[in-house]
Amino acid sequence: MVAPLTGRLAPLGEPLTHVVRALAPRLSRLRNGGRTHDVVLTVRDSRSDPGAARQAVRELAGPGGARLVLTMAGTRVLPAVAAACEEAGVPCLSTTFPWQAYMHARGAGPAHRFRWTYHFAWGLDDIARVFAGLWEQAGGPGPVGCLWNDDLQGSLLRDPRHGFGPVTAARGHTLVDLGAYREGAAGFAAQVERMRECGAELITSAATAADLALFHRRAREAGRPPRLITCSRWLTYPHTHAAPEAQAELAEARVATLVYWSPDHPYRSSLDGTTCAELAHSYQRATGRGWLQPLGLAHALLETARHALAVAADPEDRASVALALAETRLDTIAGPLDWTRGPTPNVALLPLAGGQWHPGPGGPRLSLVSNADHPAVPLTGDLTPAR
Repeated sequence: MVAPLTGRLAPLGEPLTHVVRALAPRLSRLRNGGRTHDVVLTVRDSRSDPGAARQAVRELAGPGGARLVLTMAGTRVLPAVAAACEEAGVPCLSTTFPWQAYMHARGAGPAHRFRWTYHFAWGLDDIARVFAGLWEQAGGPGPVGCLWNDDLQGSLLRDPRHGFGPVTAARGHTLVDLGAYREGAAGFAAQVERMRECGAELITSAATAADLALFHRRAREAGRPPRLITCSRWLTYPHTHAAPEAQAELAEARVATLVYWSPDHPYRSSLDGTTCAELAHSYQRATGRGWLQPLGLAHALLETARHALAVAADPEDRASVALALAETRLDTIAGPLDWTRGPTPNVALLPLAGGQWHPGPGGPRLSLVSNADHPAVPLTGDLTPAR
């Protein structure tokens, strides 16, 4: 396993570390056919850096090394792990990254078939569909200001084929690009002015918590606070990891986001029947911190890994394990995963719901406010735009 144990992505590595500790004893022995195999689970720190992540793969995939590498988190780190595994000829399973970004970051088109690397997540079109539904709940069609960076995320969201445009235009929404910016922004004067010019009261973004808080502060100071902000990427997690001033600003903003896993999801672990609520509670009890969405996906990574090794023709042969992944259909604590359906040969899809951060006594609380694309998930709150 290659995990961000240190560096800026470390908060996202915590759920993976928790799941590894909890499940390692159960995974230490594996039965495949009539034979029992010992399983060694080794963790390497990506240090939240693509170069360190590639080095970790080289160490794990050396002679007699890993039969399967697992990873999650990081716009540049995750693709680096997957690419290094493809080069080394070792199966890789990853998650928490839109599949179009997973393909694009590795220089591949949507229909490309990788031999060794597999992924499960959702698409940019799925995010756009959930966000469009939230905009409609907040007041119907109208101009939506797009606060997108000048990096990989921003370029993909702007993509005329795979970005937000095709889905949202079909639903009557007009997207207005507020102008690209470099993350770690010093100010957003131009973007706030563009927002004022086009009359956008709705904002969509994939910003960091710090950048989004700064934008909201500048918009508020200019007398143009957004009625609703939809934000993916960092704002799918509680903004308690942000600086105190950013936390205070975002607590006043109306931030909605995508929801791919929660304690209210109706799924169970294929390993032991653990429910989503039980998994969230175990994490809170062990760490003293609130649950994070990657928790369910981290658990599903290990579920899928065990399944692939258990059904592979030879679990000690990497090619057999890769083939088992390609043929996997499995009900997990994150939901049903099926690599035989696509949308591409190496990807299994997870459905999305919509949520909003609401203030609570223990910090921001993510309420499920839209389930049009995932009706199996119960609603736990109402969307509340700013007045």
